[in-house]
Amino acid sequence: MFLQIEPQSDVPIYTQLTQQIIEGIASGQLKSGESLPSVRALAADLGVNMHTVNKSYHELEKKGMIHIIPKSGAVVTGPNDLGVTNTQIQQVERMLRPVVAEGLVVGLGAQDLQQLVQKLIKNLS
Repeated sequence: MFLQIEPQSDVPIYTQLTQQIIEGIASGQLKSGESLPSVRALAADLGVNMHTVNKSYHELEKKGMIHIIPKSGAVVTGPNDLGVTNTQIQQVERMLRPVVAEGLVVGLGAQDLQQLVQKLIKNLS
Protein backbone atom coordinates (compact mmCIF):
# COMPACT_ATOMS: atom_id res chain seq x y z
CA MET A 1 0.00 0.00 0.00
CA PHE A 2 1.25 3.44 -0.91
CA LEU A 3 0.94 6.15 1.76
CA GLN A 4 1.35 9.78 0.84
CA ILE A 5 1.82 12.47 3.48
CA GLU A 6 1.13 16.13 2.82
CA PRO A 7 3.23 18.04 5.39
CA GLN A 8 1.66 21.40 4.42
CA SER A 9 -1.89 20.14 5.03
CA ASP A 10 -4.01 21.42 7.90
CA VAL A 11 -4.78 17.77 8.68
CA PRO A 12 -2.31 16.37 11.24
CA ILE A 13 0.09 13.77 9.84
CA TYR A 14 -1.09 11.04 12.22
CA THR A 15 -4.66 11.65 11.01
CA GLN A 16 -3.54 11.45 7.37
CA LEU A 17 -1.86 8.11 8.13
CA THR A 18 -4.88 6.80 10.01
CA GLN A 19 -7.28 7.76 7.23
CA GLN A 20 -5.12 6.28 4.49
CA ILE A 21 -4.69 2.98 6.34
CA ILE A 22 -8.47 2.82 6.93
CA GLU A 23 -9.01 3.40 3.19
CA GLY A 24 -6.50 0.64 2.44
CA ILE A 25 -8.42 -1.77 4.65
CA ALA A 26 -11.79 -0.71 3.20
CA SER A 27 -10.57 -1.10 -0.39
CA GLY A 28 -9.00 -4.50 0.28
CA GLN A 29 -5.44 -3.34 -0.34
CA LEU A 30 -4.76 -4.32 3.28
CA LYS A 31 -6.22 -7.69 4.21
CA SER A 32 -7.17 -9.21 7.53
CA GLY A 33 -4.10 -10.78 9.14
CA GLU A 34 -1.67 -8.68 7.12
CA SER A 35 1.15 -7.07 9.08
CA LEU A 36 1.72 -3.35 8.89
CA PRO A 37 5.26 -1.99 8.73
CA SER A 38 6.93 -1.47 12.08
CA VAL A 39 6.56 1.97 13.60
CA ARG A 40 10.26 2.61 13.09
CA ALA A 41 10.29 1.42 9.46
CA LEU A 42 7.18 3.38 8.44
CA ALA A 43 8.42 6.53 10.16
CA ALA A 44 11.74 6.24 8.32
CA ASP A 45 10.03 5.58 4.96
CA LEU A 46 7.75 8.59 5.36
CA GLY A 47 10.31 10.86 6.99
CA VAL A 48 8.13 11.46 10.05
CA ASN A 49 8.61 11.08 13.78
CA MET A 50 8.09 7.58 15.23
CA HIS A 51 5.62 9.02 17.75
CA THR A 52 3.44 10.18 14.84
CA VAL A 53 3.19 6.66 13.42
CA ASN A 54 2.72 5.22 16.91
CA LYS A 55 -0.19 7.61 17.54
CA SER A 56 -1.80 6.58 14.25
CA TYR A 57 -1.44 2.87 15.05
CA HIS A 58 -2.96 3.39 18.51
CA GLU A 59 -5.92 5.27 16.98
CA LEU A 60 -6.47 2.37 14.60
CA GLU A 61 -6.27 -0.12 17.45
CA LYS A 62 -8.76 1.91 19.49
CA LYS A 63 -11.15 1.73 16.52
CA GLY A 64 -10.65 -2.04 16.34
CA MET A 65 -9.07 -1.98 12.88
CA ILE A 66 -5.66 -3.31 13.84
CA HIS A 67 -4.23 -5.26 16.73
CA ILE A 68 -0.87 -4.21 18.16
CA ILE A 69 1.25 -7.11 19.37
CA PRO A 70 4.04 -5.87 21.66
CA LYS A 71 7.53 -6.51 20.23
CA SER A 72 5.96 -8.01 17.09
CA GLY A 73 4.07 -5.24 15.30
CA ALA A 74 0.61 -4.34 14.11
CA VAL A 75 -1.77 -6.65 12.28
CA VAL A 76 -4.93 -5.76 10.38
CA THR A 77 -8.00 -7.27 12.05
CA GLY A 78 -10.88 -8.77 10.14
CA PRO A 79 -14.50 -7.75 10.33
CA ASN A 80 -16.11 -8.32 13.69
CA ASP A 81 -17.98 -11.65 13.59
CA LEU A 82 -20.51 -10.24 16.06
CA GLY A 83 -21.51 -7.43 13.70
CA VAL A 84 -21.34 -3.68 14.01
CA THR A 85 -21.87 -2.32 17.51
CA ASN A 86 -24.05 0.66 18.42
CA THR A 87 -20.91 2.45 19.57
CA GLN A 88 -19.33 2.03 16.14
CA ILE A 89 -22.49 3.27 14.43
CA GLN A 90 -22.59 6.31 16.72
CA GLN A 91 -18.91 7.02 16.05
CA VAL A 92 -19.41 6.98 12.27
CA GLU A 93 -22.54 9.13 12.64
CA ARG A 94 -20.57 11.71 14.68
CA MET A 95 -17.93 11.86 11.97
CA LEU A 96 -20.45 12.11 9.13
CA ARG A 97 -22.70 14.73 10.72
CA PRO A 98 -20.46 17.78 10.05
CA VAL A 99 -19.69 16.58 6.52
CA VAL A 100 -23.37 16.14 5.69
CA ALA A 101 -24.17 19.52 7.28
CA GLU A 102 -21.50 21.18 5.15
CA GLY A 103 -22.89 19.51 2.04
CA LEU A 104 -26.35 20.84 2.85
CA VAL A 105 -24.98 24.34 3.46
CA VAL A 106 -23.24 24.43 0.07
CA GLY A 107 -26.44 23.37 -1.64
CA LEU A 108 -26.31 19.60 -2.01
CA GLY A 109 -29.64 17.86 -1.57
CA ALA A 110 -30.34 14.52 0.08
CA GLN A 111 -30.19 12.72 -3.27
CA ASP A 112 -26.86 14.38 -4.13
CA LEU A 113 -25.40 13.28 -0.80
CA GLN A 114 -26.71 9.73 -1.23
CA GLN A 115 -25.19 9.51 -4.72
CA LEU A 116 -21.90 10.82 -3.39
CA VAL A 117 -21.82 8.23 -0.60
CA GLN A 118 -22.67 5.46 -3.09
CA LYS A 119 -19.87 6.65 -5.37
CA LEU A 120 -17.38 6.61 -2.47
CA ILE A 121 -18.45 3.12 -1.44
CA LYS A 122 -18.10 1.91 -5.05
CA ASN A 123 -14.59 3.44 -5.30
CA LEU A 124 -13.50 1.78 -2.07
CA SER A 125 -14.95 -1.63 -2.92
